[in-house]
Amino acid sequence: MKQSGYFADESFNKMKPLRYVILVMMLATLSVGAEQHTVEIHDQLAPQTQSNLRVALTLDACSGKYDGDLINFLILNQIPATIFATKKWLDKNPFGLSVIKAHLDLFDVEDHGENHIPAVIGAGRKVYGIPGEPDVIHLRREVIEGARAIEEATGVAPHWYRGATAEYNQQAIEEIGRLGYKIAGFSVNADTGATLKKVAIEQRLKHVKGGDVIIAHMNRPASDSAEGLSVGLTHLLKKGFVFVRLDQVELMVIPEKIDKKSQRRDDR
Repeated sequence: MKQSGYFADESFNKMKPLRYVILVMMLATLSVGAEQHTVEIHDQLAPQTQSNLRVALTLDACSGKYDGDLINFLILNQIPATIFATKKWLDKNPFGLSVIKAHLDLFDVEDHGENHIPAVIGAGRKVYGIPGEPDVIHLRREVIEGARAIEEATGVAPHWYRGATAEYNQQAIEEIGRLGYKIAGFSVNADTGATLKKVAIEQRLKHVKGGDVIIAHMNRPASDSAEGLSVGLTHLLKKGFVFVRLDQVELMVIPEKIDKKSQRRDDR
């Protein structure tokens, strides 16, 4: 598996990326029991000299099925996207995986874990009713085996990680960093775990700004996600927005939003 320059503990301590340091410092200030506190990380694209109308579309494939209507729309309109897939989803959807692999010029596949378990460490802890990790060893397996499945399926090692429910505690953030992965947050929640209706999705996308990171889902074809996203993304294209993948950019934390939950739900 391809590793970043701060995978090992020694190099990690010497080269802690600024983004990681900011995350840990912010989390530590949220409560006295920082290790027990969980946060939902909100990100936007780091400023560059290029177009200020750049946005990133990220799609979670938690478990469930393959939303062919959504992926076909992206292919037809040549809209790049970053797909966060679990090993569970990859194993269940060989046809969907084959379509994605045939279009790796458009799609960057990143790590969503092995079994879609929240990156929250502690016996008995849950996020939205989903049990977290009992200890660091189990978190490591979730991250590493998810990454291994991505690399074996696509031939490309992932560099970004998004945990189930997109919530984290301090211990998990530190461990994911030690494993060499950057945590991917978001700034616009387009479909709330593929639970929103078409009109609501369209309305959320109408408020997208340059630098936003959009999160949506591609694992519930019976939902309104494909239809709502198709209309909303077409609107953004007409307004001149340019879509980028996370393997082409860097993200920066939005400090004032780091602990503001967005009522999102993940499909298992």
